[in-house]
Amino acid sequence: MSGQGEDIMISSKEIFEKTGISRATLNNYIKLGILPRPIVKRAGAGQQGAKKIGFFPRGVLDRIDRVKQLKRSGFTMDSIARQLSGTISREATPGKAPYELPERRSLETLEQRTQVVADTSAGKPELNLSIRDLDTPAYLINHNFEIEWINSQAEDMVLHSKVGSISESEQRNIFKLFFNWEFQDQVRNWRECIAAHFSFLKSRISRELLTDLFKGIAAREIKVLSDLYDRVDGTTAAMATASPVTLEMKDGSTRSFQIHTMSFREGVFVVYVAADDLNDSVLRLLTQRSRVIRELLAQRMPSLVSLCVLVADLQDSVRISAELPPEEYFELINGLWQTVRGSFEKYGGIHGRHVGDGMLYYFVKKPGTNYLMNAIDCALELRRSMQEFSSRWKVRKNWDNELILNIAINEGQVFFGAIHSAANVEFTALGDSINSTGRLADFARNGSIWTTKNVIGKLESEERAGLRYGVRRQQKDGTVFIPNSFSRVIDLVDGKDPGISHVMDIANLPITEVVEKKS
Repeated sequence: MSGQGEDIMISSKEIFEKTGISRATLNNYIKLGILPRPIVKRAGAGQQGAKKIGFFPRGVLDRIDRVKQLKRSGFTMDSIARQLSGTISREATPGKAPYELPERRSLETLEQRTQVVADTSAGKPELNLSIRDLDTPAYLINHNFEIEWINSQAEDMVLHSKVGSISESEQRNIFKLFFNWEFQDQVRNWRECIAAHFSFLKSRISRELLTDLFKGIAAREIKVLSDLYDRVDGTTAAMATASPVTLEMKDGSTRSFQIHTMSFREGVFVVYVAADDLNDSVLRLLTQRSRVIRELLAQRMPSLVSLCVLVADLQDSVRISAELPPEEYFELINGLWQTVRGSFEKYGGIHGRHVGDGMLYYFVKKPGTNYLMNAIDCALELRRSMQEFSSRWKVRKNWDNELILNIAINEGQVFFGAIHSAANVEFTALGDSINSTGRLADFARNGSIWTTKNVIGKLESEERAGLRYGVRRQQKDGTVFIPNSFSRVIDLVDGKDPGISHVMDIANLPITEVVEKKS
């Protein structure tokens, strides 16, 4: 029969069953001082699989309910910890942590820590933790060094800023956030945090890029970054790492973490794990690379970004589809996509959703790239590729049909994000620039490439000088090309044309035709 002391205790397994919290959450509550450390005992006959198990006072159930109530009321975990950490029941004598750390405390890679987890948690049921369940700071940094996903723990415990409420992506640059007064006011050794990030981001940043790391960077900030850049050894981009960092807080307290990182094509996923906590559920999650990437891409925040949008429509697609058997028309369209896909990839285009047989791609502004010229160069290459593609189908079908893409390019600040379907994730942008580009592609004919005065005006003078662009005007002697000029759409259409209605939304938009690059 159990003694009276054991009757008032509850096992961690029972806590999971009664409250629905995960092992990671339980460990986090202990770490924050909300719950007492458990007494670790050898598992009894009823606890299959586990060799040891932690026991807590039964009063922790009420305390966990109280935490849930406070979270629903909008309190952060830091504020909850401040309210509850001083009132822990002393019914249990402080014992060992749920896991005994191995003697080797310095683990250089995620793979090494994962092996320790496998050794120390054999027989424990596997937890189905997702990134939404993480109770430890975490965020996703893209190739522009902007945060695209972040949890509240990272906002409260690390960056001390409501990053998720910042709509403009450039303002979510991780280094810009490190120089914000909110962060530097709370974290005394903020330079060490920057150095820790250089350890896994250095392979993506050349020293020359430091001067253009984010908009409005100051000379003093460049000096700090340059000194830290030279001091830190970087890791390879593909490596998963675990770097130690201790944050010295304004109130004199310290927070020690291992910063785990996972690099992949879209960016770097950063997770902070308390240095004294071998958090097996978090580390198991980080070993599930494809699942983590899928979840992150599905949960990225919409961002207000500057981008070029390119829309390309197949001219007379309805007539062509009527002339071909269905299987040949599908073959033509699939062949068209195969022909142009390489050009979009070459110039960094991101595929977006577009109705019909046309194409929509985004060229996003980012450090070290020229998104404006990338879109224009891509359009010119598409036109050359289409001429070859059309020639092959002329020979095959013995017809006179020209397969032509009419192309439009526009630029602006839009909200850019992901839309999820049952099958995949597609990117889309919302804003007037997107709608006007579609209308401009409808206006284009015979393989022309039209862009707006806004795009040309944002090019460097040397780039403009290297382009042949302008407007064709009807004069007495016929059509005359006027270089380096623009016109409103309404002034380029026949007012008697019954089809004019489809461009009335952009009637006053100043545009120009890009003809070629000068040799």
